[in-house]
Amino acid sequence: MYQNSGNLSLRIRKFISDIYRTSDLGYSFLRPFYKLYEIGLRLIPDKLIIKNSFKKHMGYKLDLDNPKTLNEKINWLKLYNRKSIHTVVADKFKVRPYVKEKVGDKYLIPLLYHTSNPNDISPENLPDSPFIIKTNHDSSGGLIVRDKDKVDWKQAKKRFRRLLRENHYYTTIEWQYKNIEPRIIVEKLLTYEDGSIPEDYKFHCFNGKLAFIMIDFDRFGAIRTRNLYDRNWNLIECNWGRPYGKELKKPDNLEEMIEVAEKLAKDFTYVRVDLYLVKNSIYFGELTFYHASGLQAFYQKECDENFGKMLDISHLQKERIK
Repeated sequence: MYQNSGNLSLRIRKFISDIYRTSDLGYSFLRPFYKLYEIGLRLIPDKLIIKNSFKKHMGYKLDLDNPKTLNEKINWLKLYNRKSIHTVVADKFKVRPYVKEKVGDKYLIPLLYHTSNPNDISPENLPDSPFIIKTNHDSSGGLIVRDKDKVDWKQAKKRFRRLLRENHYYTTIEWQYKNIEPRIIVEKLLTYEDGSIPEDYKFHCFNGKLAFIMIDFDRFGAIRTRNLYDRNWNLIECNWGRPYGKELKKPDNLEEMIEVAEKLAKDFTYVRVDLYLVKNSIYFGELTFYHASGLQAFYQKECDENFGKMLDISHLQKERIK
């Protein structure tokens, strides 16, 4: 693996980030410094931040003039491919009409409630059945609720009040998040019959066509694993940021899942279409334009290079030159 996973500065940053997001004292103490940091980021050109972050995470310089690896091309797109439709479909609330138009609303997870006021997040406004609360404008995960009588709602309101203040753009330089109007959404909790959270099927599409499928296992566990498959469900011998996971049976309706993913990806040069499969029903998760912000190394460098060859961004490069 050519990423320096033991990088001390990255570990320190993650530790501070965890304290900021999970501790009341940490949040109160670090919030002023975080705002100053954000103001500082606004004064630095996006290109410089992206190149510096890439070198820090990946261990080599980002070549924006002639990007070759998949991670390099993701970062090129992050900087130069900014369209208003990206903001719409990156919004986990506003993407719903888009999905309905492209593939039909039968693929949407039932929306149970939504609000822009964290004070509305209270048990009387929410169902008795299991659900998940999350925000529409970032990638902070969500609050899984199986029994609302066991939730500390005061703490929950505080958590989402803080999340609504954040702008994911300034820490990731992912432009699509910059102008999303923050909102809280509540969706039905998808689970298997044993109550476990379903696997996340991530369809990486290049120029509207499936390139490979990524499956993350134990997303909420201590040890996360990952497999990559081609469209025929053959395991691809590449590790993107995580070790191999368990063997997974080919879904019976894989072709339908691919069809849904490609329809949703049709308008984009690169996008990751996240789907869930529960009781043979397919559900849409989200559209992600820059997997891991283009800062996650493959264990095998040649995999990054080979996938990079598959992603054609030449039409966008020509448009930029004009």
